[in-house]
Amino acid sequence: MVSRDTCRRNPRRARSVLVGNMAPGPFRRPVCAALFPLDFTRHVPVPSSDFKKALKRLPESEKEALLLRAVRRDAELYETFRFELLADVTLAQIQEEAADRIHELFNLAVSGRLLNRSLVKALRASVQEAARARRITKNKQVEIDLLLYILRQCTDNYSGQFDSVYDGFFNATARLAARVPALVLKALHEDLWLEYKSDIDDVLGQLHNRNKSRHLKFELPREFAIPS
Repeated sequence: MVSRDTCRRNPRRARSVLVGNMAPGPFRRPVCAALFPLDFTRHVPVPSSDFKKALKRLPESEKEALLLRAVRRDAELYETFRFELLADVTLAQIQEEAADRIHELFNLAVSGRLLNRSLVKALRASVQEAARARRITKNKQVEIDLLLYILRQCTDNYSGQFDSVYDGFFNATARLAARVPALVLKALHEDLWLEYKSDIDDVLGQLHNRNKSRHLKFELPREFAIPS
């Protein structure tokens, strides 16, 4: 058994111990299937039929206790059940709460020692917040609206960092802006596409007005092209 101190001193060794035969190259080693019967390549376990039958046989009080224990340990699971079970928790409320957290992430970034790097971290964390809201509500339009809110935060409040000697924040913003048009076309009904064109075109135009846009290593659209 490898101690926690060993893992701290040698994280590469810890990786080989934890992932076993899933590790690449020199870290690959055989793992006994009897000791590790679960498939660790899957992120989420699939409940078996026996598990479902056993769950149905549980008394209601035990089901309630299990559920409460689960939501106390998993904030996202709690938010999901809160949205699905409470009539007064609306889609708009979940989106507003996520937007508030995103706003706070950017506010905290300003207090960071290296502003450009702090803004990159805030942007990445904000994108995760948008994805989290989509998982809770199972609504992709909520995620897209939040991604556009993130882009507006970047262009309206922190565009001064686009001209920084560091490229990180501009590149991260441009990558997100390049991703959103395809996401709109894929996730939303075509009747909604036109509603997003003006906002997306404005963000893309602001980014293309910066000299750094000429040196991007990926394609940044000049406008949101809607298929005819």
